[in-house]
Amino acid sequence: MSSMVRAETRSDFTYNLDIPTRWGDNDMLGHLNNVVYYRFFEAVVVKFMTDEFKLNWRSDTENAQAVESLCRFHRPLSFPDLITAGLRVGRIGTSSITFELALFGPGQETAAATGHVVEVLVNVESAKSTPIDQTRRALLAKFTRPQPA
Repeated sequence: MSSMVRAETRSDFTYNLDIPTRWGDNDMLGHLNNVVYYRFFEAVVVKFMTDEFKLNWRSDTENAQAVESLCRFHRPLSFPDLITAGLRVGRIGTSSITFELALFGPGQETAAATGHVVEVLVNVESAKSTPIDQTRRALLAKFTRPQPA
């Protein structure tokens, strides 16, 4: 990580999910395979969308679809660690939400990986993007980057 870039810390994230690693998550180099980082990003986004955004993936007339994702690897994570996935809302568009994400190993204050996922709210029937309503916008605003005291 460049010294010009500020390291992301646990306190920078407004929503967190602890995720246990599994033996099969490690690759032959003894650390989590890169695809596992994306699975952890997916897990925290889906949990947030279900529990906080109140999206019912099976019965709602709209759902969220990932249109972009990125992961930056800063240091390895490995089994048997319990990983904390941090999430905050970076940007709220007309129909899109950019989630800024980070993964932390046990006792680590700075992120081992950072990235983002852009989700677009889509009407299930038309398969076209649909605007985020004001109630959900207000909810999302609560999960933006914490302001310094």
